Amino acid sequence: MSEPPKSDGAIPAYWKRLGLPGLADIHVHFLPESMLAKVWAYFDNAEQNYGRAWPVHYRLAEDQRLHLLRTFGVRGIPSLAYPHKPGMAEWLNIWCADFAARVPDAVHSATLYPEDDVERYVRQALARGAWLFKMHVQVGVFAPNDERLDPAWAQIEEAGAPVILHAGSAPRPGEFTGPKPVRALLEKFPKLTLVIAHLGMSEYDAFADLAFDYDNVHLDTTMAGTDFTNEFSPLPDAYLWRLAELGDKVVLGSDFPNIPYPYAHQLEALDRLGFGDEWLRKVLWDNGARLMRLNPDADTNPNQLSL
Repeated sequence: MSEPPKSDGAIPAYWKRLGLPGLADIHVHFLPESMLAKVWAYFDNAEQNYGRAWPVHYRLAEDQRLHLLRTFGVRGIPSLAYPHKPGMAEWLNIWCADFAARVPDAVHSATLYPEDDVERYVRQALARGAWLFKMHVQVGVFAPNDERLDPAWAQIEEAGAPVILHAGSAPRPGEFTGPKPVRALLEKFPKLTLVIAHLGMSEYDAFADLAFDYDNVHLDTTMAGTDFTNEFSPLPDAYLWRLAELGDKVVLGSDFPNIPYPYAHQLEALDRLGFGDEWLRKVLWDNGARLMRLNPDADTNPNQLSL
């Protein structure tokens, strides 16, 4: 077993001891500056919104955040913007395309929202090279199986593009959170490649059921098992064997930069689960690299695909 990192400076030595080429973190956020300022203001008011403080640990300029991720060894950098109202998604997709064009190690991301023109702008995003999609049903206040989304889901399913889907009811439940709408979506589009954010916190077992039932459903580790999350949504002891068994479907996620602790703590939290180095290698690199199509031999650009 490798000694888990106790500080961000120890991260590279950790993944090198595991024999990895770096980290494949599928849940990283880069947003337009105006939107990011509003997100950070929301977290500044977290005691009212969540009932607890949520100090953003990496409140830095974009170039500094990019530099830090590269220093940590993160090999592909998603943007994962998502809308909270109609008319936003296409604008965010254009911004994400620009981000992918100017950031050599970006993973080209896109998003969608239930509205009349969703089929058109998702088709355009895919044509521009978007590969990783993001959806947040609590923030957007819509069901993932909303019929208006069906034409877009059909395109994404056919393309095989992964979708990071925040549908769990923690840390704040919403009208459409929970596993039932996601299962209803998969009944319509069973080949969708979904990555359930935060392991589906707090409905861990119900979302694990989806990963067992559907070949292309994965779980990401974002904030799971950390000291912060364990205070309000700990991983149940009876659930841990399922998480260990799903090693081929669990993907590293962090929520950088909007986390209230150092990045290294997420890696420490996963290590202390005690599932062993083989599980960690799958989670920290293999599964995310496969989903994001990262080439371990490419210097920076994840678009140099490993085929």
